[in-house]
Amino acid sequence: MGDPIDLLTNWALMARSQQNRRRKRGAGPGRSQIERRIPFLGTVRFEVERPEKAARKPARGAGKPIIPSRSARAQHSRARDEKTPAARIAYWGTVAGLWATIALGGFILYYAMSLPSTDDLWDIDMSPGVTLVAADGSPAVVRGQGHGMSVPLQDLPPYLIDAVLATEDQRFFSHPGIDVFGLARAMLANLKAGTVVQGGSTLTQQLAKNIFLTPERTIDRKIQEAMLALWLEAKFTKEEILTLYLNRVYLGGGAYGVEAASQRYFGKSARDVTLAEAAMLAGLLKAPSRYAPTNDLARSRERAATVLASMVREEYITHADGQHAYDNPARLAGAARSQSINYFADWVMDLVPGFAGRPNASLLVRTTLDPTMQRAAERVVEDAIARNRDALGVTQAAIVVMTPDGAVRAMVGGRSYAQSQYNRATNAERQPGSAFKPFVYMAAMEQGLRPETLRVDAPISVDGWAPRNYTEKFGGIMTLSDALSRSINTVAVQVSEEVGRENVIRTARRLGFQSRMQPHPSIALGTFEVTLLELTAAYAAFANGGSSVIPHGIDSVTTASGERLYERRGTGVGRVMSGETVGMMNYMLSETINSGTGRRAALDGRPAAGKTGTSQDFRDAWFIGYTSDIVVGVWVGNDDGKPMNRVTGGGLPAAIWHDFMTRTQSGARISALPGKYQPYDVATSSIQQTDDLAVTTREPVYQVPRRVREEPEDGTGFFDNLFGLTGSASGRDIDNMQRPGRNSWR
Repeated sequence: MGDPIDLLTNWALMARSQQNRRRKRGAGPGRSQIERRIPFLGTVRFEVERPEKAARKPARGAGKPIIPSRSARAQHSRARDEKTPAARIAYWGTVAGLWATIALGGFILYYAMSLPSTDDLWDIDMSPGVTLVAADGSPAVVRGQGHGMSVPLQDLPPYLIDAVLATEDQRFFSHPGIDVFGLARAMLANLKAGTVVQGGSTLTQQLAKNIFLTPERTIDRKIQEAMLALWLEAKFTKEEILTLYLNRVYLGGGAYGVEAASQRYFGKSARDVTLAEAAMLAGLLKAPSRYAPTNDLARSRERAATVLASMVREEYITHADGQHAYDNPARLAGAARSQSINYFADWVMDLVPGFAGRPNASLLVRTTLDPTMQRAAERVVEDAIARNRDALGVTQAAIVVMTPDGAVRAMVGGRSYAQSQYNRATNAERQPGSAFKPFVYMAAMEQGLRPETLRVDAPISVDGWAPRNYTEKFGGIMTLSDALSRSINTVAVQVSEEVGRENVIRTARRLGFQSRMQPHPSIALGTFEVTLLELTAAYAAFANGGSSVIPHGIDSVTTASGERLYERRGTGVGRVMSGETVGMMNYMLSETINSGTGRRAALDGRPAAGKTGTSQDFRDAWFIGYTSDIVVGVWVGNDDGKPMNRVTGGGLPAAIWHDFMTRTQSGARISALPGKYQPYDVATSSIQQTDDLAVTTREPVYQVPRRVREEPEDGTGFFDNLFGLTGSASGRDIDNMQRPGRNSWR
């Protein structure tokens, strides 16, 4: 752009060009022609010098000529060219500043019109989340967004605030919302590294982004972020901004705010965190998911060490304090340390909508989980698979722990939740094998048979099907108690045929079985499919004195504001077994542990009972055992149904059960199993006792008489009729047991 004075001059010249041409020149020095009449010669012309006239004084008030002369313009141009460099810089700086101010105003106006509303800053709309709380009140799992209660800045430990400032914004209390020096430092570091290694955003900018904006990385979003940061700084004090930030920032694990994160990771309020715990929380700000201690505790501790070093360098803490925190790193709460707890969490989360619907507010779900038992269950499963995987050909295991009223205290659905989220405790349907036999004998006890009733272990045939024992041998005459404790197949089938297969199914339904069962002869040997949770809950009736239970993991559901949406009342459907039957069943099942196939599960000095189970070709192995206080079910096998290396229920599952009970019940009270029963003294001299529970006989094949069969069941049972539910349709018809199943700090 040219000089404004030159432009003005040229415009004036063009506007008055005609007037300039018509304007009469003023008199001045020069020559003139004069005519004179001379006698005899006539008129004569000649030139004379004309003297210069005096300059006319301009009238008062008259200005300079509108059109400067050529000499005046030249003089002005020379004067302009003779300006100093400083003057020229000042001149052009003023012109540029004027235009820049106009452009900046328009720019700000444009983006200000597109900013989100800031009217409800303190009442932010939060997506609902669910916090699962263990039975002891400690936080267990956070699903969705978990927002903690707002904590005033003055209630937080000073070193927590210092850790955040040392890590994220050391000049927080001195900059206006945007740190120019920080931006320059970050740009230089990124240029040297050739990649993004530092960010220049202030804590205020992060707050603006977290509250108002999306996480996308665009130039428009960064501009809005900067403008909002300036607005926040103008509207709120530094203390208010810091309070908002600490109570809204995401810290991994589904936790928003320092209070939610502290409860999630350490099982305590943010008001009570130690220096090491504060450093770990501050370290999460860089990459919450990457450094979350529940994902990688070692990496999170390394990051905390870096935070401690920054605090020492900036003189927030002494070297001695930093060293002590480094030597005593933060430890996670019990529930947070467990990865397998997510099997339990997945199961509970599937149940929550049935109790609370789809609320638009965050929920607090108090569960039945016992963190100590959960950790013990996780360890015994991991240890068992690690020790026996290669030798026994077993890759998976599951365990369910519940009290006799059906409250699930622990659940492990596989050896590693990180590798497989499939819950083998609640979803996998497998053949229970001999673990189903107690319900066959229960039906017999209710029809008048007793534990001392004699039967013959001999070859039999039912509709052309000939069941065999595990040892391929037969033991001759024995009591029903001996037959159950030794898991004799032929006697179980005889009893099932005597009392009726349909009666066996109805008995199982009363105790809570929902799986599809068909009245085939092999049902006495557990050739249908059932889940571990379902089977364990059925055994609870023996432990509690004869009442059927519904396995449950939720005690109450409330909103974050305290509104109670659900509270559990009652434990099941009531008594389904007489006291006499309870006594007889507990006597027989205790013999399984004392002298039968479950001897490996025996507890020193503590009354216990249970039953082993093994499916066809060693595809599944079970042990379900209980005391008067706890019921524990164990399953081992392979996901693809591949046979294990001769693993039976009395082997690895019984050992896992014993290991768990030893870890968790060593100091528990000792009490007798419910029900009283005094067996008759029955002489069975012909029965030969051996370790393999069998003797060779040459008995003729006993043809079990065919019964008049009732109409087959439609798959519905006790719970179906009571609650109007539909039974599982995932079972398979099995006609023959021999048919394979599917089964620095620096």
